[in-house]
Formats: sequence, structure tokens, C-alpha cells
Amino acid sequence: MFTGIVTAIGTIRETHRTGDLRAMIACPFDPAGIAIGASIACSGTCLTVIEKGGAAGDAWFAVDISDETVTRTVPDRWTVDTQLNLEPALKLGEELGGHIVTGHVDGVGKVQLVTPQGASRNIVFAAPRELAPYLAPKGSITVDGVSLTVNEVTDQPDGTCRFSVNIIPHTAEVTTLGSLKKGSEVNLEIDVLARYLRRMQALQAAP
Repeated sequence: MFTGIVTAIGTIRETHRTGDLRAMIACPFDPAGIAIGASIACSGTCLTVIEKGGAAGDAWFAVDISDETVTRTVPDRWTVDTQLNLEPALKLGEELGGHIVTGHVDGVGKVQLVTPQGASRNIVFAAPRELAPYLAPKGSITVDGVSLTVNEVTDQPDGTCRFSVNIIPHTAEVTTLGSLKKGSEVNLEIDVLARYLRRMQALQAAP
């Protein structure tokens, strides 16, 4: 379980096939604090540490990425030199600064518009049809592993929707969201509470 509060940016340094896709990710963590078998959210995707090394501030860890994960996340996300938002799993008793995030990507969104608003940026994303019912103004959304608040939602005739968020300067600086531009694709995870509410509504409407 995660909160959507990114703690570092990592970079994929190496990939190779072992059946699954194995990636070595460089990061500024202390390897002594990374446990084999631990979960780390990588741009919103929960992955398991299978190897680690390096030194404090210049560490690395390796993960296996299944074909299922590759197909459900942003195309070409798992390539050398790609930067990833990193968040270790939430520990019991830690502050829940964002919202409850599972690290299971629900779909891929695409940037439609980036507009400066003071020192911040307003970004409009297109979301696929299957995620549209779960997005609501002032609700939560995870974009590439970052917990954000939805500003506005505009439904489209084809059943898809567009939603907007504000990215403050701090978030732009400490995550990969600062580099987003029109056409960029991102991993999306809907709010887990919205998921359960939708299920309850469907059951209540059933005959």
C-alpha cells in the first residue's frame, strides 16, 4: 500500500529478459534501507525488489516486470534512461499524506493541454472510457504514482472524459510531472474508494 507521495526519482539503467523483463533502477536511496522482497511503486506500478546494491545516495535495485504489467502501463515506459517516480511501501504508523494507493495501474491517460497558472501548471488529461465513471471533481487520482486532486471533469460524447489537475512548483520539481507536455502518456490509478462505491452502486441497481 502507498500514499502517492513520491520520495525520489529513479532512472532505468539496464534491462534484459529473464522470461519477464528485468530492470535495474538507479536511485538516491540507502541500499541498507531496501529489503529484498519489499514493494516499491515505480511511476505508480507496485514492483518487488529482487536485488539491490550501491551506496547510500547512489543505490540501485532490480525488479521483474511481467508482460501483463508491460501491456497495462505506458508504452515504452520500461526502457533504459526512463525516469520513474519512486515511493517505498507505506509502513504502519507513518503519515498518510496523499491518499490510499494500491500501485495497480488501471489505465493510461494522455496530456491534452498544459497551461501555466501563476507559478503552477494546470494539466488536462484524457482518460479512457472505463475510468470515466470513477473520476469526480475534488476526488483523488494517481498520475504516474503521484497523488493529485481532480479539479474538473468533462465527459466526452464517446464515453471517455477529460480531467484537470494543478501541479505546484514543488511537485513539478521533485517528480517527473514537471516534464509533461502535450501528448505525454501517464499511468493512472483511480481512487480505491471510488472503485468500491461504483461496485456498490452496480449491485444496488441490479434486478
